[in-house]
Amino acid sequence: MFKFITSKPLWVNILAGIVIAILLILIFFGLLSSITGHGKYQKVPSVLAQNIDAAKLTLMNAGFTVEVTDSVYDMSVGALSVVRQSPEADALVKAGRKIFLTINRAVPPQVEMPNLVGFSYRSAEMYLVTLGLKVGDTSYRPDIARNAVLEQLYNNQPIKAGAKLPLGSTISFVLGSGEGSGELLVPDLVGLTYEQAKGQLQTLNINIGSVVLVNGVTDSANAFIVKQNPPVYIETENNTKTLNKIKPGQLIDLYLSTVAPVKDTLTH
Repeated sequence: MFKFITSKPLWVNILAGIVIAILLILIFFGLLSSITGHGKYQKVPSVLAQNIDAAKLTLMNAGFTVEVTDSVYDMSVGALSVVRQSPEADALVKAGRKIFLTINRAVPPQVEMPNLVGFSYRSAEMYLVTLGLKVGDTSYRPDIARNAVLEQLYNNQPIKAGAKLPLGSTISFVLGSGEGSGELLVPDLVGLTYEQAKGQLQTLNINIGSVVLVNGVTDSANAFIVKQNPPVYIETENNTKTLNKIKPGQLIDLYLSTVAPVKDTLTH
């Protein structure tokens, strides 16, 4: 065989080598498309929200390979369901390409319950959302701390700070109604200065409502109370007067004047 090659002129051998090389290159590129699947594309089916087993079957039946690369927790889909896929659905990719999936965890992660007692309802709600917990029903009980969290509940039972809960759990609150449980006699504020009245109301846990200025009041602190609502007395059906009552946390409206009132000594 080698004698046959060496017996030929050099230029013949060079030419033959060039022809053979060209043929090999042509054959290689001719087979390359079939080896690599060049020019063969498929649309990726959507497997989002499907159970992982069903998703794998769908993709493999379409000629793809599958690999699960990550897991997260999403309350909006079922356990072990697909939450992300790469490439995305309807993408055109080469046949046989590997599709990467992210699935939803079967068991939700645990979070630590904070102590929200004393928080305002809005602050407590925002805190729970940042932790991945939900806000449930609210109920009220008499307390002067209006809309403040008095108790935190899980499954209708008190839940202590530090307890572990599944992500997405629902927490309910017991809030203060803004009124105390007992009743007080409405204090007589007429004739007092605004500062005196404010101090007295604070000791009784009664709040000041509207403040109405009359007779050109410019210095409310030293102005006099000439009227209040609710009043100290209420009239009954038989035109007799009885002492009025108020709950802690309720409001009293005050009317201020620069001139001290003349009080009716028959009713005070």
